[in-house]
Amino acid sequence: MEVILLEDVKTLGKKGEIVKVKDGYARNVVLPKKLGIEATTKNLNDLKLQRANEEKLAKEKLDEAKALATKIGEASVVVYLRSGEGGKTFGSISTKEVAKAIKEQLNLDIDKKKMVLDEPIKSLGTHIIQIKLHKDVVASLSVKVAEE
Repeated sequence: MEVILLEDVKTLGKKGEIVKVKDGYARNVVLPKKLGIEATTKNLNDLKLQRANEEKLAKEKLDEAKALATKIGEASVVVYLRSGEGGKTFGSISTKEVAKAIKEQLNLDIDKKKMVLDEPIKSLGTHIIQIKLHKDVVASLSVKVAEE
């Protein structure tokens, strides 16, 4: 019997795959636990439509991420850091402060967890921060650290 999986099943396959299983296994395990449905022509057509819809949504998200990446790439943010004599700074700037500055200055909500910063910024000047907007899209934001 052919079954369309509704969830990932470790021994059978991933969600959305069409797998061939023995009739007894399908009747006693897969169908009652709602792990899959029988692969009828109606269910196969529904699966095809669902995949087309998911691809369309994924493409829209990718396009939105690319548009946001170009907007972020053209902008820059100014963050202030206290400093003493000779340009010695007190404290550091993390992704939390950068996210807050983006919210205030660019009016964009960017999650601090999406920002790639190896170590906190501890010096004045301009720094480039990578922001992962999508698995295929990474934006570069220019952050200017100025004296408070």
